[in-house]
Amino acid sequence: MKILVLDSSGLVASVAIMTEDALLAEYTVNYKKTHSQTLLPMLDECVKMLGLEMSEIDAIAVAKGPGSFTGLRIGSATAKGLGLALNKPIIAVPTVDAIAYNLFASEAIICPLMDARRNQVYTGLYSFEKNEFHVIKEQTACDVEEIIHLVNDYQRPVIYLGDGVEAYQKQLIESTKVPYYFAPAHLSKQRAGALGALAFHYIKEGKLESAMEHIPTYLRKSQAEREREEALSKGEQVDNS
Repeated sequence: MKILVLDSSGLVASVAIMTEDALLAEYTVNYKKTHSQTLLPMLDECVKMLGLEMSEIDAIAVAKGPGSFTGLRIGSATAKGLGLALNKPIIAVPTVDAIAYNLFASEAIICPLMDARRNQVYTGLYSFEKNEFHVIKEQTACDVEEIIHLVNDYQRPVIYLGDGVEAYQKQLIESTKVPYYFAPAHLSKQRAGALGALAFHYIKEGKLESAMEHIPTYLRKSQAEREREEALSKGEQVDNS
């Protein structure tokens, strides 16, 4: 089985084409450009390098969220469009789970942190037991100190990764009471290869959906929605156009 993998949930844009046994191509960019500029050209380059026909793709895996609202919409729209055009199913993989899967077989607790602004992160807790991936705490949006407190409660070494590490490193260092490590750069951010590897487990569990069914998971309201609610709560006039 050959799958196309798309992740534009954060600052990184990443595309892969893989089978269960081989990562055939992976293209990852983490540099300033918007995903609307990068995602389809990256996909096109992977397809060309492999001499692949899109009809050979059996399914499309995509980061379903949480993450950047704009990034998630771009990734989901791309996956849906390709799924509808090719009549292929979608495998929607939780973003935070996929980041954790970068650290396969780690003996420490894995704590991905995506910066959600306002001292909030998208996060979760994960572990590998006999090479089996376990979700200790499902992905959620919470305060940084809240997830650090939970990490401390488990009294096990922890590995932090994700773009939230850079944003909240001072708090992590000051508040973490268990042995901790920061993942190196090549394992710390979203990678389509890790998301795809996890997607194959979803396929075996029958967790596929049609392109029409697929919608992103945001976990939080957008900044525009929050600002509108704040304005309304203060009795300010809001432009509804």
